[in-house]
Amino acid sequence: MAIFEGSGVAIVTPFKDTENQEINYEVLEELIEFHIANGTDSIIIAGTTGEASTLTDEEQLHLIRFTVEKVNGRIPVIGGAGSNDTRHGVGLTRAVEATGVDAILSVTPYYNKTSQKGLIEHYKAIANSVKIPIVLYNVPGRTGQNITPESLVELAKIDNIVSLKDATGNFSQAVDNLSLLGDRLDIYSGNDDTIIPLMSLGAKGVISVLANIAPKATSEMTHAFLDGDIKKAAAMQAQYKELIDCLFVEPNPIPVKAGMQLLGFNVGPMRLPLTDADQAVIDRLAAAMKKVGLI
Repeated sequence: MAIFEGSGVAIVTPFKDTENQEINYEVLEELIEFHIANGTDSIIIAGTTGEASTLTDEEQLHLIRFTVEKVNGRIPVIGGAGSNDTRHGVGLTRAVEATGVDAILSVTPYYNKTSQKGLIEHYKAIANSVKIPIVLYNVPGRTGQNITPESLVELAKIDNIVSLKDATGNFSQAVDNLSLLGDRLDIYSGNDDTIIPLMSLGAKGVISVLANIAPKATSEMTHAFLDGDIKKAAAMQAQYKELIDCLFVEPNPIPVKAGMQLLGFNVGPMRLPLTDADQAVIDRLAAAMKKVGLI
């Protein structure tokens, strides 16, 4: 069975407006309840949108553990545990498993530019270190590393590698994946502008940035497709395209955090090297959110 079907939110990490920018757990709890009330099917915590690259291991583990406790089994929780150092990744993955998450999101090694052989060995070590499901995260635009369809075939032979978050935007590769893998891996779109196109190629749903500010609509869109209402799903994909584009005019999660502020959630500042959204971005985002009735 899939870890989830429909809309999984790549949730932001709220920080306090303090010198040390501690994690704001009070606001995080508000966000968790907001998502559950609005139909989000899974929470993905401590990923790219959650600014995991600026969290210490201690912060990351506490953040994930808190989320697991507050969700309390109502929907699946997937915890981020990627690293470009396999030894570190193994240790972090084991520690995240111990928080009680339902699955691990494991990004490809970044910066090292490993070979496909090294990539496969990296993921074998990660997967063999735990018993819970692993979601591979393929986002070459950020990591400089692509998981080829041929490598996916090898990785799919590992029992607890069960899913792929595909943020490549490469539909030719998506068709190759489908051709070579069939239903051996569950696919989730990692890009909000390709949710329905990728679902048409067999994806189970999305791990979404958009869902942070439009959880109900993102869930409705994906479930319309899953329920066979392709026309409605496609129309919603088009309806939200302008807003989706606004969410990526600056590096994620700069715009989406600004959008959360516009909704009244005090998610706080970005951690450097990311900086808060410019006013022009906020104005453009506000206009797009008004068009779809979010504010």
